[in-house]
Amino acid sequence: MTRVARSLIVGVAGGSGSGKTTVARAIHEPLGVDAVLLDADSYYCDLSDLGFDERKAVNYDHPDAFDVPLLVEQLDQLARGHAVQKPTYDYALHTRAQTRMHVEPREVILVDGILLFADARLRSLFDIKVFVDVAEDIRFIRRLRRDIQERGRSLDSVIEQYLSTVRPMHLEFVEPSKRYADVILPEGGQNQIGIEMIRARVEKELAVRRAAARD
Repeated sequence: MTRVARSLIVGVAGGSGSGKTTVARAIHEPLGVDAVLLDADSYYCDLSDLGFDERKAVNYDHPDAFDVPLLVEQLDQLARGHAVQKPTYDYALHTRAQTRMHVEPREVILVDGILLFADARLRSLFDIKVFVDVAEDIRFIRRLRRDIQERGRSLDSVIEQYLSTVRPMHLEFVEPSKRYADVILPEGGQNQIGIEMIRARVEKELAVRRAAARD
């Protein structure tokens, strides 16, 4: 199979708990092409120079919490065919972990994150921009379950964070970024028709790029 000259980059944004990763995987898995999935949460800023209590107090739902320059740099490197060492994040310690993940370039790069479309530097890299639009109550319930079951958080701490930062930042930054999307996907992973349409667009774009690479 002819490899495209530059990877196709698909951004999947939406509120916390909207099912962005589920949608990204649903787009990828039936394609039968080389693809890699990056989560923007891995690119939280390195706060190891701060004390634990200071790190806990950081607003992780604000755009400034993310190391956007590093994400932009690594996406560009992957798209041009170069492997990267992706950071990982330790949610228990609220800082970047020591371990890095070796990521090889692929024909398709899928990126999911709440604030992908809030930054012009990232928007300019995405060939296809998908916003997963799910009702607030559903998103909150999913986040509550995840943070308690997977991240060891208490019920009260999840609720307090949601009310103090998650919801306000969603209204200020995430929801307005929806206007930059090429596709708004209601109901997320439950919207099979919408996912099939996005997948068809990805396949069409890959076919065009492969044809151009052969010429």
